[in-house]
Amino acid sequence: MDEELFKKGLEKRKATLGKDYVEKNLEQADDFTLPFQKAMTEWCWGFGWGDDVIDMKTRSMMNLSMIGALGKMQEWEIHCRGAITNGVSKEEIRAIIHVIGIYCGVPQALECFRVAKRVLEEKNL
Repeated sequence: MDEELFKKGLEKRKATLGKDYVEKNLEQADDFTLPFQKAMTEWCWGFGWGDDVIDMKTRSMMNLSMIGALGKMQEWEIHCRGAITNGVSKEEIRAIIHVIGIYCGVPQALECFRVAKRVLEEKNL
């Protein structure tokens, strides 16, 4: 493991998803899941989110598009909250969902709208 990349990833992960959420995930990890948590933090967040080529807001918008396309709604909800933290507006979330509907189908867009509505209400947006 690259300790510096892990530290950078941990910082980016906490900044986007929230310190409490990330620490809870790491604390609940056991011998079976901890290696994946560490690798994901290092690779996804340290390597993937750790460079400055693409800003955090754009990365969040890309993530919503890709995760929405995959239909992974639990992760989409987590990243929807993170996208708001990274400056993605309600209107931008709507536009992202429109693109998901065009390329991935109306049922998937409806799922994204259901989750986004819940997150937006939770955030009072």
